[in-house]
Amino acid sequence: MIVCPNCNHQNPDGAIQCEACYTPLPATMNCPNCGTTVQVDASFCGQCGFNLRAAGISMANSGASSSSGMSSPMSDLPDLIPPDPLVAPEPLVNEPSLENPVLPSQPPPIPLTSEPVEAAKSVQASPAAGGTSTRLQQQVVRLLHVQTSTSIELPQNLSVIHLGKPNDRIPPDIDVSGFPDSEIVSRIHADIRIEGDAFYIEDVGSSNGTYINNSPLPMGNRHRLRSGDRIALGKGDKVTFLFQLS
Repeated sequence: MIVCPNCNHQNPDGAIQCEACYTPLPATMNCPNCGTTVQVDASFCGQCGFNLRAAGISMANSGASSSSGMSSPMSDLPDLIPPDPLVAPEPLVNEPSLENPVLPSQPPPIPLTSEPVEAAKSVQASPAAGGTSTRLQQQVVRLLHVQTSTSIELPQNLSVIHLGKPNDRIPPDIDVSGFPDSEIVSRIHADIRIEGDAFYIEDVGSSNGTYINNSPLPMGNRHRLRSGDRIALGKGDKVTFLFQLS
């Protein structure tokens, strides 16, 4: 039976149009698996589920139906001629390839120049006001003797500066023998050590000791000096210096 797709009327097998509404009926064929009548354009059999497209049954039966006198609507259509394009395609220019890829444009490299260096050299070489060349200011370190207000500048070319009085073992770099009450100061009394921009003082075995800001400094211990520290060589605060940075 062929069911009309318009009015669902059941028509006998082989009918071309519906007996009730005269609607053209779709072409049919028999399922090669179970023999049930199925439409030519069906993909699967509705009875057994056989895959008609995979078996190529639909196309074969479609060709058979056309040969038996049933014309296919598509067979009556004339061959179509492809229309001309509305706009002619433009040829590609500089098409990138694997051998010659097109890279994004990059800004040109900035040329190196020695102008800043030369400018710096000219600044260093140019004379300052008064016709003298500029010089870096160096830090000046002094010991101010409190009792006499005498200022002693520390040597800049030494890493260890010996404080004391003349002797045959270690001559002092700063001789305090000319200050009042110097008899309480040992001949080898204390050392000032310079490490980078830091200054340290240590007692090296004096008889009457070394005092920093009125506190005794144990022998062998080091104290980092800061501007304004009070250094007393011996007891009684009689030979006293102020550490100064400028």
